[in-house]
Parts: sequence; structure tokens; C-alpha cells
Amino acid sequence: MNVQNLQMQNNISSHQEKLQKLKKVCKDFESEILNFYVKQALDSKNPLYPKSPGEGIYKSMYQEELSKELSGNFGYSELLYNFLKDRV
Repeated sequence: MNVQNLQMQNNISSHQEKLQKLKKVCKDFESEILNFYVKQALDSKNPLYPKSPGEGIYKSMYQEELSKELSGNFGYSELLYNFLKDRV
């Protein structure tokens, strides 16, 4: 293998790593958007269910995990990734 081929191979793998990182960041961004919507959707101020200690922490953790699981399925991350991948 000559030096040019080795450099070309390194450039290709570096570009692929950048694209993988971009895909993860786009998915994380979608998760943040969904977290906002999930928080609004699950915000209940029903007097039949009084607040209990630790409820806010539990609810926040649940919303965050739900958002992470849902991300990638709504298309925001794919749309953003397709828009940005040519600019990497």
C-alpha cells in the first residue's frame, strides 16, 4: 500500500466517523424536541392526584427516557441529518 492510498483510506474512515457523530447529534436533538412535547402532554394538574414527594424527579426521568426511545421515529433527526450530511 502506498502513502496516497493510506491517506485516502484514513480520510474516508474519518468522514464516516463524522457522519456517525452527526447522526447521533441529530437523534439527540430530536430527543430534546420530543422531550418538550412529552413534558407538555404529561403535565397534569388534576386535583384528584395530589403531588407526592419525588414525583417531579420520577416524572422528569420518565419523560427523558420516553423521549430518547421515541427519537428517530418521527423523522426530525433524519430530515436534519440529510440536510447537514453534505456539509460535513
